[in-house]
Amino acid sequence: MKTQLMSSRLGIVFRGVGKKLWSSFTDLLPIILVIAFFQIVVLKQSLPDLGNVLFGGLLVVFGLTLFIQGLEMGLFPIGENMAHALARKGSLFWLLTFAFALGFSTTVAEPALIAVSAEAASIAAQGDLIASNEYSMNRYALGLRLSVAFSVGVAILIGVLRILRGWPVHYLIIGGYVIVMLMTLVAPKEIVGIAYDAGGVTTSTVTVPLVAALGVGLASIIKGRSPLLDGFGLIAFASLLPMIFVMGYGLFVFG
Repeated sequence: MKTQLMSSRLGIVFRGVGKKLWSSFTDLLPIILVIAFFQIVVLKQSLPDLGNVLFGGLLVVFGLTLFIQGLEMGLFPIGENMAHALARKGSLFWLLTFAFALGFSTTVAEPALIAVSAEAASIAAQGDLIASNEYSMNRYALGLRLSVAFSVGVAILIGVLRILRGWPVHYLIIGGYVIVMLMTLVAPKEIVGIAYDAGGVTTSTVTVPLVAALGVGLASIIKGRSPLLDGFGLIAFASLLPMIFVMGYGLFVFG
């Protein structure tokens, strides 16, 4: 009896794992087809080192499956639960402090931002914008990371205030991009491209799940707010403000 029960449970587990792996594979399938089409039909070349490519592809499927499962089990629930708890506590100070700290800490930990900051420092050194030594490059990269992280913290804080006060999201977004365009005219040209890219790298694997969970969880517990209409939009602020702050950082460093 126990053996049958264990076999039944194992069967359920394997079927569940198989479904999730298949789902990840179908998500990646368009990328695979595009690469295969251009490699075989357009370039008319076979895939280099096919064995490693296939093995790497399997690792990507497994990694994506585990990542999505981790989000569903860990990051989304904890973000929503903390939003609920802080909203019930009724302290605006702690709610806003949590919003800022969440945005700052998750952005500092973003692998994409770390890589882009290091690359930006290397390019700045090659262009003689900063001294070509390890200390100056590390300082520049750290300053860039902290500027972006601070801006995302402020962005999430503003987004939480928007949910609490019911401000229309489009007015804030339009106003923000007007500021971005005006700053583009006065910012050093060496920093403009980095600033625009900073808006993208901040909304990556670590930041997005927690920030989205915070917005949805907060909107779902506040009376008169809709998780669908009010819970989303925080990510837009997290993409917008880094462009403004990085151009400001450029004005300070290169101005």
